[in-house]
Amino acid sequence: MSIIPMLGGAAALLTTAAYVPQAYKTIRTRSTGSLSLPTYLMLFAGTCLWAVYALYIENMPVLVANVVTAILAGIIMFLKLTAKPEVPKVLAE
Repeated sequence: MSIIPMLGGAAALLTTAAYVPQAYKTIRTRSTGSLSLPTYLMLFAGTCLWAVYALYIENMPVLVANVVTAILAGIIMFLKLTAKPEVPKVLAE
């Protein structure tokens, strides 16, 4: 096996895994106030486009990485869109 596919696989694994902690924390706490909706909209759209591209060129590591990332970004985006507005702690007291 050439080093290039391994390099691509490692890059796909790392960039996908980078979203797991944020998705986990967001799902657990339901706190989305500090997250940027435009960022997650662009990330979701971009990873969906990468997945279509990977399907077209038949590149499984790129496809899997982007499908997983799109799912994680989609979950965060859904929670951001459906979250109740957070009341600052100073005002809540």
